[in-house]
Amino acid sequence: MTLEPRHARAVILSLALGTFGIGVIEFASMGLLPYYAADFGISEARAGHAISAYALGVVIGAPLLAVIGAKIPRKQFLIGLMGFYAVANLLAGFAPNMDSFMAARFASGLPHGAYFGMAMLFAADLMPVGKRAQGIAMVITGLTIANIVGVPLAGAIGQNFGWRWGFAIVAVICAASALMIARVAPATPRDPNASPMRELGALANRSVWLTLLVGSIGFGGIFAVYSYLSAAMIDTQAGPAWTIPVALSAFGVGGTLGNWISGKLSDWSRFGAGVILLCGMIVMSILYTFTIGNWVAMSVAMIALGSTAGMVIPMQMRLMEVAGEAQTLAAALNHAAFNLANAIGPFLAGIALANGYGWTATGYVGAGLAAAGLVFLAIAWLDSRRPAAVPA
Repeated sequence: MTLEPRHARAVILSLALGTFGIGVIEFASMGLLPYYAADFGISEARAGHAISAYALGVVIGAPLLAVIGAKIPRKQFLIGLMGFYAVANLLAGFAPNMDSFMAARFASGLPHGAYFGMAMLFAADLMPVGKRAQGIAMVITGLTIANIVGVPLAGAIGQNFGWRWGFAIVAVICAASALMIARVAPATPRDPNASPMRELGALANRSVWLTLLVGSIGFGGIFAVYSYLSAAMIDTQAGPAWTIPVALSAFGVGGTLGNWISGKLSDWSRFGAGVILLCGMIVMSILYTFTIGNWVAMSVAMIALGSTAGMVIPMQMRLMEVAGEAQTLAAALNHAAFNLANAIGPFLAGIALANGYGWTATGYVGAGLAAAGLVFLAIAWLDSRRPAAVPA
């Protein structure tokens, strides 16, 4: 399905607009938490359940919708997922109480993984052989730009005009993405051989599970550090209040650069890219521990750490190679795995903090998780060398 370069860029832009909208509200919802907690008259601890509800929606929705959508043409499926995401966020913005807000956030999470997985597959198919990873990288760029521009902007809007506007604006962005996809994406015929059982066949593939383990464990290293960045800056008085969004945006800058690098590396070698990025994650997590207390150094460390966040790209490419005909489910599970990493990393770093090891513990936990991911990557590589393994 290779298109003219100009047409392909327009399609990928429409897909990246959707990942931008998803990225904005996924991360901005954490910054908006104090405002909707106060509005609903609840504690911040209880308000945090809405974040967990979203993550639960991602984990449940990714495989479920991938299986359900197996027989739906990809273009129509993407439009439907993005339209659903827009409506769910609009409902969250108009939620009258915490229970309805949590229900809307759970619903918002359902199409998250399936959209990312399908959008990356769609983009890869638009690119010529040898540049498929770069198509995936361009879609993911929407997520990293969201961290640079969208998240700070949504936070400022929520602070000055009310938290509900943050969700409403994202609903508009996602609706615009759905309309763009409908207008510029090429028609995709329905696969007559597609079926839920064929997609579920990915669950019997050992190579698929090993690849998912690399992402769900190794990528936890980034989240172990990033999740506690704001708290570490506040507690150590690293700088004025305005330096916190600067440091958060710095991570997005690094992520944007890292996606471009990772796209190039992944077209060269899936396993080679994984080794380089995980080793970088280990080194950058440890170096971060020496910057705590200095907001300039912490921001530079975030750029460096963010540059390793392109790990999702070689893992997606590897899944496309080993999943056989179960491409949709494998792609959706990839993003579910990275959301699982988002739970594992902060959880383990939180245990270390609760036991009094200090803010440097987040860097060491991050390095440990990245090292564990490297071990699973080595196992996956050895498994790929078996004569019976699916060839890379």
